[in-house]
Amino acid sequence: MPVRRTAGTPARAPLPPSLRTAVRDPYPLYRTLRTHYPLVYDEPFGAWLLSRYGDVRAALADPRFVPVPEAGAEAGRLLDRALRGPALAALTAAVERGAHVLARRLAAREEADLVAEFCVWLPTATAVAALGLPYEDTARVHRWCRTGLGPSGGGRAELAAFLGPLTARRRAHPGSDLLSVLCTARTADGPLSDGTVTRLVGALLGAAGESTARALASFLANLLDSPRQLEVLRARPALTAGAWAESLRRDPPLHVVLRRAVEPVGAIPAGATVACLLGSAGRDPDRFTDPDRYDAFRPDPGPLVHDTGPDALLARLTAEHGLRALLTALPGLRRAPGARDLPDDLVRRSPRTLKVRT
Repeated sequence: MPVRRTAGTPARAPLPPSLRTAVRDPYPLYRTLRTHYPLVYDEPFGAWLLSRYGDVRAALADPRFVPVPEAGAEAGRLLDRALRGPALAALTAAVERGAHVLARRLAAREEADLVAEFCVWLPTATAVAALGLPYEDTARVHRWCRTGLGPSGGGRAELAAFLGPLTARRRAHPGSDLLSVLCTARTADGPLSDGTVTRLVGALLGAAGESTARALASFLANLLDSPRQLEVLRARPALTAGAWAESLRRDPPLHVVLRRAVEPVGAIPAGATVACLLGSAGRDPDRFTDPDRYDAFRPDPGPLVHDTGPDALLARLTAEHGLRALLTALPGLRRAPGARDLPDDLVRRSPRTLKVRT
Protein backbone atom coordinates (compact mmCIF):
# COMPACT_ATOMS: atom_id res chain seq x y z
CA MET A 1 0.00 0.00 0.00
CA PRO A 2 1.96 3.05 -1.23
CA VAL A 3 0.18 5.74 0.77
CA ARG A 4 -0.72 5.48 4.45
CA ARG A 5 -4.06 6.98 5.48
CA THR A 6 -3.89 9.49 8.32
CA ALA A 7 -6.34 9.92 11.16
CA GLY A 8 -9.60 11.50 10.08
CA THR A 9 -9.42 10.36 6.46
CA PRO A 10 -12.85 9.14 5.31
CA ALA A 11 -12.82 5.34 5.09
CA ARG A 12 -14.89 5.42 1.89
CA ALA A 13 -12.15 7.26 -0.06
CA PRO A 14 -9.90 4.96 -2.09
CA LEU A 15 -6.22 5.21 -1.28
CA PRO A 16 -4.53 7.37 -3.91
CA PRO A 17 -1.45 6.18 -5.79
CA SER A 18 1.94 7.66 -5.06
CA LEU A 19 3.04 10.92 -6.63
CA ARG A 20 5.54 8.88 -8.60
CA THR A 21 2.72 7.40 -10.69
CA ALA A 22 1.27 10.78 -11.75
CA VAL A 23 4.00 12.14 -13.98
CA ARG A 24 1.99 12.84 -17.13
CA ASP A 25 -1.16 14.27 -15.57
CA PRO A 26 -0.98 14.92 -11.82
CA TYR A 27 -4.16 17.00 -11.60
CA PRO A 28 -6.65 14.16 -10.96
CA LEU A 29 -4.40 12.99 -8.12
CA TYR A 30 -4.17 16.51 -6.76
CA ARG A 31 -7.97 16.70 -6.63
CA THR A 32 -8.13 13.41 -4.74
CA LEU A 33 -5.49 14.56 -2.27
CA ARG A 34 -7.18 17.92 -1.62
CA THR A 35 -10.57 16.30 -1.13
CA HIS A 36 -9.71 13.19 0.90
CA TYR A 37 -6.04 13.31 1.98
CA PRO A 38 -4.98 16.87 2.87
CA LEU A 39 -2.20 15.40 5.04
CA VAL A 40 -0.89 11.96 4.09
CA TYR A 41 2.42 10.11 4.02
CA ASP A 42 3.58 8.89 0.61
CA GLU A 43 5.96 6.02 1.25
CA PRO A 44 7.49 5.68 -2.26
CA PHE A 45 8.04 9.46 -2.38
CA GLY A 46 9.32 9.50 1.19
CA ALA A 47 7.45 12.60 2.33
CA TRP A 48 4.30 13.93 3.96
CA LEU A 49 2.12 15.58 1.32
CA LEU A 50 0.35 18.91 1.70
CA SER A 51 -2.00 19.74 -1.17
CA ARG A 52 -4.45 22.48 -0.10
CA TYR A 53 -3.67 26.15 -0.68
CA GLY A 54 -4.02 27.22 2.95
CA ASP A 55 -1.91 24.34 4.29
CA VAL A 56 0.86 24.80 1.72
CA ARG A 57 1.08 28.54 2.25
CA ALA A 58 1.16 28.10 6.04
CA ALA A 59 3.90 25.46 5.82
CA LEU A 60 6.08 27.63 3.57
CA ALA A 61 5.85 30.45 6.13
CA ASP A 62 6.30 28.23 9.22
CA PRO A 63 9.83 28.44 10.75
CA ARG A 64 9.42 24.86 11.99
CA PHE A 65 9.76 23.74 8.37
CA VAL A 66 13.20 24.59 6.94
CA PRO A 67 14.26 24.52 3.28
CA VAL A 68 15.99 21.51 1.78
CA PRO A 69 18.91 21.95 1.29
CA GLU A 70 19.52 24.61 3.93
CA ALA A 71 22.95 25.64 2.58
CA GLY A 72 21.48 26.86 -0.68
CA ALA A 73 18.91 28.87 1.23
CA GLU A 74 21.67 30.66 3.17
CA ALA A 75 23.49 31.67 -0.04
CA GLY A 76 20.20 32.91 -1.45
CA ARG A 77 19.65 35.13 1.58
CA LEU A 78 23.15 36.57 1.25
CA LEU A 79 22.61 37.37 -2.42
CA ASP A 80 19.21 38.85 -1.70
CA ARG A 81 20.83 41.35 0.66
CA ALA A 82 23.54 42.10 -1.91
CA LEU A 83 21.07 42.84 -4.71
CA ARG A 84 20.37 46.41 -3.80
CA GLY A 85 20.97 49.73 -5.55
CA PRO A 86 23.74 49.50 -8.18
CA ALA A 87 23.70 45.70 -8.14
CA LEU A 88 19.99 45.57 -8.91
CA ALA A 89 20.41 48.20 -11.63
CA ALA A 90 23.18 46.13 -13.24
CA LEU A 91 21.05 42.99 -13.14
CA THR A 92 18.00 44.74 -14.61
CA ALA A 93 20.02 46.30 -17.43
CA ALA A 94 21.56 42.90 -18.23
CA VAL A 95 18.15 41.21 -18.44
CA GLU A 96 16.81 43.91 -20.76
CA ARG A 97 19.86 43.84 -23.00
CA GLY A 98 20.01 40.05 -23.21
CA ALA A 99 16.30 39.75 -23.98
CA HIS A 100 16.48 42.17 -26.90
CA VAL A 101 19.59 40.50 -28.35
CA LEU A 102 17.99 37.04 -28.28
CA ALA A 103 14.64 38.30 -29.60
CA ARG A 104 16.26 40.14 -32.53
CA ARG A 105 18.06 36.94 -33.52
CA LEU A 106 14.67 35.30 -34.00
CA ALA A 107 13.20 38.18 -35.98
CA ALA A 108 14.56 36.99 -39.32
CA ARG A 109 13.19 33.47 -38.82
CA GLU A 110 9.78 32.22 -39.89
CA GLU A 111 9.58 29.65 -37.10
CA ALA A 112 11.47 29.13 -33.84
CA ASP A 113 11.42 27.12 -30.63
CA LEU A 114 11.19 29.64 -27.79
CA VAL A 115 12.25 27.07 -25.19
CA ALA A 116 15.52 26.09 -26.85
CA GLU A 117 16.34 29.44 -28.44
CA PHE A 118 15.11 31.97 -25.89
CA CYS A 119 13.98 30.64 -22.51
CA VAL A 120 17.00 28.49 -21.64
CA TRP A 121 19.52 31.10 -22.79
CA LEU A 122 18.11 34.36 -21.44
CA PRO A 123 18.90 33.63 -17.76
CA THR A 124 22.46 32.64 -18.67
CA ALA A 125 22.99 35.67 -20.89
CA THR A 126 21.70 37.83 -18.06
CA ALA A 127 24.12 36.36 -15.53
CA VAL A 128 27.11 36.75 -17.87
CA ALA A 129 26.29 40.37 -18.68
CA ALA A 130 25.33 41.38 -15.14
CA LEU A 131 28.48 39.92 -13.61
CA GLY A 132 30.71 41.23 -16.39
CA LEU A 133 32.04 37.75 -17.18
CA PRO A 134 33.94 37.11 -20.42
CA TYR A 135 31.51 36.53 -23.29
CA GLU A 136 33.59 33.59 -24.55
CA ASP A 137 32.81 31.73 -21.31
CA THR A 138 29.04 31.86 -21.86
CA ALA A 139 28.82 28.15 -22.70
CA ARG A 140 30.64 27.23 -19.49
CA VAL A 141 28.40 29.48 -17.41
CA HIS A 142 25.36 27.99 -19.14
CA ARG A 143 26.49 24.51 -18.10
CA TRP A 144 26.78 25.64 -14.48
CA CYS A 145 23.31 27.16 -14.65
CA ARG A 146 21.77 24.01 -16.09
CA THR A 147 23.60 21.27 -14.15
CA GLY A 148 24.06 23.02 -10.82
CA LEU A 149 27.04 23.77 -8.61
CA GLY A 150 26.56 21.23 -5.84
CA PRO A 151 28.37 17.89 -5.43
CA SER A 152 26.33 16.29 -8.22
CA GLY A 153 26.99 19.18 -10.57
CA GLY A 154 30.68 19.15 -9.74
CA GLY A 155 31.09 22.85 -10.47
CA ARG A 156 31.79 24.52 -7.13
CA ALA A 157 35.59 24.14 -7.19
CA GLU A 158 35.65 24.90 -10.92
CA LEU A 159 33.67 28.10 -10.34
CA ALA A 160 36.05 29.20 -7.57
CA ALA A 161 39.07 28.67 -9.85
CA PHE A 162 37.32 30.53 -12.67
CA LEU A 163 36.39 33.50 -10.50
CA GLY A 164 39.73 33.80 -8.70
CA PRO A 165 41.60 36.01 -11.21
CA LEU A 166 38.41 37.92 -12.12
CA THR A 167 37.76 38.73 -8.47
CA ALA A 168 41.35 39.92 -7.97
CA ARG A 169 41.06 42.28 -10.95
CA ARG A 170 37.70 43.65 -9.77
CA ARG A 171 39.09 44.34 -6.30
CA ALA A 172 41.97 46.28 -7.82
CA HIS A 173 40.00 48.00 -10.58
CA PRO A 174 36.23 47.83 -9.88
CA GLY A 175 33.73 48.65 -12.58
CA SER A 176 29.96 48.98 -12.67
CA ASP A 177 29.16 45.27 -13.08
CA LEU A 178 27.63 43.10 -10.38
CA LEU A 179 30.87 41.22 -9.68
CA SER A 180 32.57 44.55 -8.92
CA VAL A 181 29.71 45.48 -6.61
CA LEU A 182 30.17 42.23 -4.70
CA CYS A 183 33.95 42.58 -4.56
CA THR A 184 33.74 46.11 -3.13
CA ALA A 185 30.80 45.49 -0.77
CA ARG A 186 31.52 45.85 2.92
CA THR A 187 29.88 44.49 6.03
CA ALA A 188 30.51 45.24 9.69
CA ASP A 189 33.35 42.70 9.50
CA GLY A 190 34.93 44.28 6.42
CA PRO A 191 34.88 43.37 2.72
CA LEU A 192 33.38 40.09 1.54
CA SER A 193 35.88 37.25 1.32
CA ASP A 194 36.65 35.53 -1.98
CA GLY A 195 34.76 32.48 -0.71
CA THR A 196 31.67 34.55 0.05
CA VAL A 197 31.80 36.22 -3.37
CA THR A 198 32.01 32.78 -4.98
CA ARG A 199 28.98 31.57 -2.99
CA LEU A 200 26.99 34.64 -4.00
CA VAL A 201 27.88 34.22 -7.67
CA GLY A 202 26.98 30.54 -7.38
CA ALA A 203 23.60 31.50 -5.90
CA LEU A 204 22.96 33.87 -8.81
CA LEU A 205 23.88 31.19 -11.34
CA GLY A 206 21.57 28.81 -9.52
CA ALA A 207 18.80 31.39 -9.80
CA ALA A 208 19.63 31.71 -13.50
CA GLY A 209 19.19 28.00 -13.98
CA GLU A 210 16.52 25.55 -14.95
CA SER A 211 13.71 26.84 -12.73
CA THR A 212 13.77 30.35 -14.23
CA ALA A 213 13.85 28.96 -17.77
CA ARG A 214 10.92 26.64 -17.04
CA ALA A 215 8.86 29.43 -15.48
CA LEU A 216 9.48 31.65 -18.49
CA ALA A 217 8.49 28.86 -20.90
CA SER A 218 5.19 28.27 -19.07
CA PHE A 219 4.48 32.00 -18.94
CA LEU A 220 4.97 32.43 -22.69
CA ALA A 221 2.95 29.29 -23.42
CA ASN A 222 0.02 30.54 -21.32
CA LEU A 223 0.00 33.87 -23.15
CA LEU A 224 0.35 32.31 -26.61
CA ASP A 225 -2.62 30.10 -25.75
CA SER A 226 -4.54 33.27 -24.80
CA PRO A 227 -3.94 35.59 -27.77
CA ARG A 228 -6.50 38.18 -26.70
CA GLN A 229 -4.86 38.53 -23.32
CA LEU A 230 -1.48 38.76 -25.04
CA GLU A 231 -2.71 41.66 -27.15
CA VAL A 232 -3.86 43.50 -24.03
CA LEU A 233 -0.37 43.10 -22.54
CA ARG A 234 1.16 44.36 -25.78
CA ALA A 235 -0.83 47.58 -25.35
CA ARG A 236 -0.56 47.74 -21.56
CA PRO A 237 2.81 46.26 -20.47
CA ALA A 238 2.29 47.55 -16.92
CA LEU A 239 -0.08 44.59 -16.44
CA THR A 240 2.70 42.05 -17.04
CA ALA A 241 3.46 41.55 -13.34
CA GLY A 242 -0.05 40.26 -12.67
CA ALA A 243 0.06 38.01 -15.73
CA TRP A 244 3.35 36.57 -14.47
CA ALA A 245 1.94 35.90 -10.99
CA GLU A 246 -1.05 34.14 -12.55
CA SER A 247 1.25 31.88 -14.57
CA LEU A 248 3.17 30.94 -11.43
CA ARG A 249 -0.14 30.09 -9.76
CA ARG A 250 -1.45 27.91 -12.56
CA ASP A 251 1.81 26.41 -13.82
CA PRO A 252 4.67 26.75 -11.32
CA PRO A 253 8.04 25.53 -12.61
CA LEU A 254 8.39 23.40 -9.46
CA HIS A 255 5.27 21.46 -8.51
CA VAL A 256 6.90 20.12 -5.35
CA VAL A 257 8.90 22.13 -2.79
CA LEU A 258 10.51 20.17 0.03
CA ARG A 259 10.79 21.22 3.65
CA ARG A 260 12.17 19.43 6.73
CA ALA A 261 10.40 19.52 10.09
CA VAL A 262 12.81 20.62 12.83
CA GLU A 263 10.27 19.68 15.51
CA PRO A 264 7.00 17.72 15.60
CA VAL A 265 4.12 19.55 13.91
CA GLY A 266 0.82 17.78 14.48
CA ALA A 267 1.10 14.29 12.96
CA ILE A 268 4.40 15.17 11.26
CA PRO A 269 7.40 13.97 13.30
CA ALA A 270 10.64 15.90 13.75
CA GLY A 271 13.10 15.26 10.94
CA ALA A 272 10.40 14.27 8.45
CA THR A 273 10.34 15.57 4.91
CA VAL A 274 7.26 17.56 3.90
CA ALA A 275 6.33 17.96 0.24
CA CYS A 276 4.44 21.19 -0.40
CA LEU A 277 2.51 20.55 -3.62
CA LEU A 278 2.51 23.95 -5.30
CA GLY A 279 0.95 22.46 -8.42
CA SER A 280 -2.04 21.35 -6.37
CA ALA A 281 -2.34 24.37 -4.07
CA GLY A 282 -2.37 26.80 -6.99
CA ARG A 283 -5.45 25.07 -8.40
CA ASP A 284 -7.39 24.71 -5.17
CA PRO A 285 -11.04 25.58 -6.00
CA ASP A 286 -11.62 26.60 -2.38
CA ARG A 287 -9.21 29.48 -3.01
CA PHE A 288 -9.58 30.27 -6.72
CA THR A 289 -12.57 30.59 -9.01
CA ASP A 290 -12.21 28.41 -12.12
CA PRO A 291 -8.66 27.49 -11.03
CA ASP A 292 -7.64 25.58 -14.17
CA ARG A 293 -8.17 28.64 -16.38
CA TYR A 294 -5.32 31.05 -17.09
CA ASP A 295 -6.50 34.61 -16.47
CA ALA A 296 -3.73 37.17 -16.89
CA PHE A 297 -5.94 39.76 -15.21
CA ARG A 298 -7.16 37.69 -12.26
CA PRO A 299 -7.64 40.25 -9.48
CA ASP A 300 -5.90 38.13 -6.83
CA PRO A 301 -3.59 35.39 -8.14
CA GLY A 302 -2.70 34.55 -4.52
CA PRO A 303 1.04 33.87 -4.61
CA LEU A 304 2.13 30.99 -2.42
CA VAL A 305 5.47 32.60 -1.65
CA HIS A 306 6.47 36.23 -1.53
CA ASP A 307 8.29 37.52 -4.63
CA THR A 308 11.64 37.83 -2.87
CA GLY A 309 15.02 36.16 -3.11
CA PRO A 310 17.37 35.95 -6.10
CA ASP A 311 15.40 33.19 -7.84
CA ALA A 312 12.12 35.10 -7.72
CA LEU A 313 13.73 38.42 -8.59
CA LEU A 314 15.61 37.12 -11.62
CA ALA A 315 12.59 35.15 -12.83
CA ARG A 316 10.32 38.19 -12.57
CA LEU A 317 12.78 40.45 -14.40
CA THR A 318 13.28 37.78 -17.06
CA ALA A 319 9.52 37.45 -17.61
CA GLU A 320 8.83 41.18 -17.82
CA HIS A 321 11.74 42.12 -20.08
CA GLY A 322 11.65 38.87 -22.04
CA LEU A 323 8.01 39.35 -23.01
CA ARG A 324 8.56 43.00 -23.88
CA ALA A 325 11.52 42.15 -26.11
CA LEU A 326 9.64 39.40 -27.93
CA LEU A 327 6.59 41.57 -28.58
CA THR A 328 8.82 44.38 -29.85
CA ALA A 329 10.96 42.25 -32.16
CA LEU A 330 8.23 39.81 -33.24
CA PRO A 331 4.95 41.70 -33.76
CA GLY A 332 3.35 38.65 -35.39
CA LEU A 333 4.33 36.20 -32.64
CA ARG A 334 1.90 33.26 -32.43
CA ARG A 335 1.81 29.52 -31.83
CA ALA A 336 2.96 27.34 -34.71
CA PRO A 337 0.51 24.61 -35.75
CA GLY A 338 1.27 21.03 -34.77
CA ALA A 339 1.27 18.68 -31.81
CA ARG A 340 2.42 19.99 -28.45
CA ASP A 341 4.82 18.21 -26.15
CA LEU A 342 3.57 17.19 -22.72
CA PRO A 343 5.72 17.62 -19.60
CA ASP A 344 7.45 14.40 -18.56
CA ASP A 345 8.56 15.37 -15.05
CA LEU A 346 6.31 15.71 -12.01
CA VAL A 347 8.52 17.92 -9.86
CA ARG A 348 9.75 20.23 -12.65
CA ARG A 349 7.01 20.92 -15.18
CA SER A 350 7.03 23.15 -18.23
CA PRO A 351 6.76 22.87 -22.02
CA ARG A 352 9.73 20.98 -23.47
CA THR A 353 9.30 22.87 -26.75
CA LEU A 354 7.37 26.00 -27.72
CA LYS A 355 7.20 26.29 -31.50
CA VAL A 356 6.11 29.70 -32.73
CA ARG A 357 5.67 31.63 -35.96
CA THR A 358 7.43 34.97 -35.90
